[in-house]
Amino acid sequence: MKFMVTLDRDEDGVWIAECPSVPGCVSQGATKEEAIKNVTEAIHLCLEVRAERGLPLTIETRQVEIAV
Repeated sequence: MKFMVTLDRDEDGVWIAECPSVPGCVSQGATKEEAIKNVTEAIHLCLEVRAERGLPLTIETRQVEIAV
């Protein structure tokens, strides 16, 4: 499976990685690479837990560009 992941840098310089299509799947890292590695592991674990609990593995998400 392939997932879209968002990467944002917080005020302290930590990279936050989130997988919006897997509810609750968020991780972080000191570098972008570390954050991606960590969120990849988090995705695997979240999918495993959701499967064990009989929950849908993913939810539908879309990216929409909005001009302001």
